[in-house]
Amino acid sequence: MRKMLPLLSSHAGGRSALTCRYRCGDACFHEVPNTSDNEYVGDIIAGALSRRSMMRAAAVVTVAATAGSVVVGQGATPAEAATREAAAGSAARYQDGARGLRFTPVAPNTEDRVVVPEGYAQDVVIRWGDPVLRGAPAFDSENQSAAAQAAQFGYNNDFLALLPLQGEHGRQVLVANHEYTDENLMFRGYDPANPTREQAEIAWAAHGLSVVVVQEDRKSGKLTPVTRHPLNRRLTAISEFELTGPAAGSDLLKTSADPTGTKVLGTLNNCAGGTTPWGTTLHGEENFNQYFANSGRPTDKRYGIGTGATERKWERFDKRFDVAQEPNEVHRFGYVVELDPYDPHSVPRKRTALGRFKHEGAQPRLTADGRPVVYSGDDERFDYFYKFVSSKRMKKGNSRAAREHNLTLLDEGTLYVAQLTGDSPAAEIDGSGKLPNDGEFDGSGVWIPLATAGPDGKNVSHVPGMTVEEVFVFTRLAGDKVGATKMDRPEDIEPSPRSGHVYVVLTNNTKRGTAGSAPADEANPRNNNKHGHILELAEHGDDPAADGFAWRLFLVAGDPNDPATYFAGFPKDKVSPISCPDNVAFDPHGNLWISTDGNQLGSHDGLFGVATHGERRGELKQFLTVPTGAETCGPVIQDRRVLVAVQHPGELDGASVEHPASVWPDGPGKIVRPAVVAVWREDGNGVGL
Repeated sequence: MRKMLPLLSSHAGGRSALTCRYRCGDACFHEVPNTSDNEYVGDIIAGALSRRSMMRAAAVVTVAATAGSVVVGQGATPAEAATREAAAGSAARYQDGARGLRFTPVAPNTEDRVVVPEGYAQDVVIRWGDPVLRGAPAFDSENQSAAAQAAQFGYNNDFLALLPLQGEHGRQVLVANHEYTDENLMFRGYDPANPTREQAEIAWAAHGLSVVVVQEDRKSGKLTPVTRHPLNRRLTAISEFELTGPAAGSDLLKTSADPTGTKVLGTLNNCAGGTTPWGTTLHGEENFNQYFANSGRPTDKRYGIGTGATERKWERFDKRFDVAQEPNEVHRFGYVVELDPYDPHSVPRKRTALGRFKHEGAQPRLTADGRPVVYSGDDERFDYFYKFVSSKRMKKGNSRAAREHNLTLLDEGTLYVAQLTGDSPAAEIDGSGKLPNDGEFDGSGVWIPLATAGPDGKNVSHVPGMTVEEVFVFTRLAGDKVGATKMDRPEDIEPSPRSGHVYVVLTNNTKRGTAGSAPADEANPRNNNKHGHILELAEHGDDPAADGFAWRLFLVAGDPNDPATYFAGFPKDKVSPISCPDNVAFDPHGNLWISTDGNQLGSHDGLFGVATHGERRGELKQFLTVPTGAETCGPVIQDRRVLVAVQHPGELDGASVEHPASVWPDGPGKIVRPAVVAVWREDGNGVGL
């Protein structure tokens, strides 16, 4: 038997207090913004659902498995399926792993380095401060300037995308989010109570996005930045962005600097994202609330915006961060940003049609007739997950006309929020994580329309008492009004390219079941949920635009010896322990790769691969761990290479430039630096084969 791993004392999840301060503005230690009562289908959506349609949805609650999969559903509980798997062979049967996962799992550890499986090599691709633009100076942490930082790789890399670059052999385009800055680890002698303007301006330049062309080494998986490439680009907190879609030009978005309500400076707290079939990248603005000071409005409170000063004190240097002086500036953040990485002169666009909330990511898929559907989670305790269904079809090809058309796809369509219903009696959901009598947590769901953005400004609100502009700017309130299901911090949401099933990552929620908070339900079955879980969703008729879906829990995280954990029915003595899933991505074999944030099991955060289909469905193996204080972000899984963003290394309580908690990546005597790491097999073969 595996020994139970020790639990970490923690601030929120396994995060340090320092991380909570700088990443999300201590969100977990503030009042929960969602105080609505949305546990049941009520009068507010009466008539939207009939009992007959609910029963029809429940009848298809078993998520359709792909060819060759073990179907766990009618007539077979997860426990029974696991028993059949175990009876079919001995432990040796699982020794090699599912295709794409054939590596020796990395053991849980607390080493101050990136630990990878035996037979794999690694290298840092690019670090905070490395040159990106032509003429950028070499990084010098003791003499940094805003101008230098604006030409260098930003801080705290999160979402990553690697895109093809036609006509340039061995080269790809790397796109990275820079979520937030940790001034304590950036500036020697930093005084949080009295930051300087120079420090603020450097931090503005360290936020945003980077586009960097990288060159592959032919003999390995190593990637090297091409620092003079014309596609290279930095976008920061003061770069120009365009507001598009149904809320653009609204009075809610107009400021003294922008009376049109269509132009905004900067993007903030970009977390996860997505890549589109038409060649652009999507970037979710998440904890934007922490940058804005001095608000007392109820609408701002619903977004966690405080009444006093901010942690970074940016409002001292730019009035747009002071809600009392610029009340609408805060309404211009919290969107999905679309970037064309192949056009270095294009202005990125904030897509208001996808709603305003704490977007963790945004990953699209196409309907049968070519319309994009984008899924996104709102990363807050007891908040919701959404989808946007475009009304316009994608045009194939790379002509100028096709590209211009495709850059309008996310401005017209309907925004929906999810409402989930379990199929077990409420009495069987006791908050312990014990499976109900039918053997799994599952049920049905509906997509409730919030608003439709039409052509030529013909927009329709589906929420009584709210205008179209209000729905798209105060999307959380719209979700409250229609009775959306309160979830345990919806983070990344990814549709499988192989099966079409959608995987919704719920990181954790230690407030679940506490006094005054929502109790456990079948979709969020554990009170004090410190380890998180992953939900698997199948749209009705395999149609991404369907108005209903079936769901079940695919993975309930934690130590496998904990009876509350579940790994899609796979034998629990043959999986790695996992805690606090966050960003996810798929590999070419259909496996889901999971990065973690805030591990509560005594180990550093890491990257895990789990089989989603076939007889090894649920087999989960740890591929790497990251250094002390770091979080694993932005996984990219290619045939021969894995990329991860190592975010906030050394971010532990009490750490500073003078007293670092980590010496990664450059060793003792060097400043700790977030960085992107590539991992590949030493023998040149494919990952996990």
